[in-house]
Amino acid sequence: MPAPRTKTPVQFRERTDLLDFLLEVSTVMAETLDLDALLSSVAGIVQRVIPYDLFAILLYNEKRKDLRIRYAVGHREDVVRNLAIGLGEGIVGTAAQTREPILAADTSLDSRYLPTSDAVRCELSVPMIARKRLVGVIDVQSARKGAYSDYDRALLRLIGSRVGAAIDNAQLYRRAERQYRTIRALSRISHEFSSILDLDELLGKIASSVRTLIDYNAFSILLVDSDRKFLRHRFSLRYDERVSVDNIPMGKGITGAAAVGREIVRVHDTAFDPRYIATDPGIHSELAVPLMVHDVVIGVMNLESERIGFFTEDHARTMGLLAPSVAIAIENARLYQEIGERERLMQEDLRAAFDLQTVLLPQEAPEVGGLEMAIGLRPAREISGDLYDFFGHSDSQMQIAFGDSSGKGAAAALFGAMVSGLMRTLAPRRRKPAELMKALNDALVHRKVEGRYLTLLMMLWDPRTMSFTMANAGGSPPMICRDGGISNLKAEGVPLGLLPDREYEEISFVARAGDLIVLFSDGVSDHMSESGEDYGSGRLGRILQQHSKLTPPELVKRIFADLDEFNTIRFDDQTLIIMRVKQ
Repeated sequence: MPAPRTKTPVQFRERTDLLDFLLEVSTVMAETLDLDALLSSVAGIVQRVIPYDLFAILLYNEKRKDLRIRYAVGHREDVVRNLAIGLGEGIVGTAAQTREPILAADTSLDSRYLPTSDAVRCELSVPMIARKRLVGVIDVQSARKGAYSDYDRALLRLIGSRVGAAIDNAQLYRRAERQYRTIRALSRISHEFSSILDLDELLGKIASSVRTLIDYNAFSILLVDSDRKFLRHRFSLRYDERVSVDNIPMGKGITGAAAVGREIVRVHDTAFDPRYIATDPGIHSELAVPLMVHDVVIGVMNLESERIGFFTEDHARTMGLLAPSVAIAIENARLYQEIGERERLMQEDLRAAFDLQTVLLPQEAPEVGGLEMAIGLRPAREISGDLYDFFGHSDSQMQIAFGDSSGKGAAAALFGAMVSGLMRTLAPRRRKPAELMKALNDALVHRKVEGRYLTLLMMLWDPRTMSFTMANAGGSPPMICRDGGISNLKAEGVPLGLLPDREYEEISFVARAGDLIVLFSDGVSDHMSESGEDYGSGRLGRILQQHSKLTPPELVKRIFADLDEFNTIRFDDQTLIIMRVKQ
């Protein structure tokens, strides 16, 4: 533990000084949604006005009903790693339970003190509340008895009231990001399903794809028989082996209940559910998900586990998101013979759309002062949902747009074409990337297309200052190769067309001669091998390091060749823009 600090807490002499300080706290809390950066800022803010020897922010977990250290200064590593405090335990737990600040002026006389350090003599704990929920506790400790006063308790309480809301927002943002990644994974899986029209092959693919999301012990897909009197097992796995299982009358068993009730049924322990039809003595929990097309139940997807209470609400939510894609894929496979002619006509339309897209998307990189540039585009289908464009200005500055429309195929390409048209209209009057991004978002929200959005990276190159200014709306950040090292610029933002009145941050990057700047679509980093392994940005970075002396056109060819070595089958559009800063 560090030596005791001699600095004393700050006393604000004027009310206006205190208000100015609290306004500053609120401003700092609103500057970021990154939880780690936010907690670090809190530690610095508190240190300015309430000096401490030990500092910790403990966050509350509603499921575990305990508090654990999320950020600490001065605490031993084993304490940070292992300490878990229940409500009512110690000074921290008491503050959390009562939702009131607790000041122990002399910890040696306070029975509630949990001795994490022998040198501590004074402790102050303040709960953080947001939306009437306990977020966590700010805890400061000092080696001096009486180091903190009632004034410090009141001041830390004011800080905590603002920090709690900021932490709650950051946690909500993290959950939204996780959900977004889950949706992207489900979208990729759904895309795989859409390309399989052989029903047996499709059902096997569904089983293996679901296994990547949820580690079940048994899996079945039951389809409603045409006379609607029973569910017929169409595909069943028990411990990774295909099995034959009896049909189930409608309304019977857990799967029958899901079909009739048209809702997901989650059973924690089959031993206590009278609906359960025993097919294997090792099964103890079950999750049944109805499959519906146009509000009609066509079957049930059923997962089973030998562990009691294995399936969670998150599992149910994930399968609920996946179920429509599974249902539609199965229905499409069953109707394959009837849509053969439509498929032929669709292919003709797609070929015509591809011819049009080759005109809309630049096929060669423009001449840009200070940059050598190359473009690579390989659609997963006949046409691409990826988009890119370049907008030059009279002072040699160049705007570079690089994005991806949600979905695949013709609809995504048409949506991308609309966005390209909007960009060409808006770009001449809005040179700053963040301003152009906001204008695009406003235009897309105004022209709302259900289920459609766009991830977009916008960069402004200034050859006079050798710098890039960048704003991002959910796109992959550029990869930079400099002197044999790889780095990524970090900029975040909500995809375009989802939410109104969004503001986008800008960051700047000063380039050096010889730098490689690589823009790549999800179809590159998420490219999947036959074994289910992602190509990943790490492998892309190694290719750049190994071949950094190649020209941009040569690098495009080399990366595409490596992607084909990884897997020749493309599941998503693969687009590259590679720029080298000239000497």
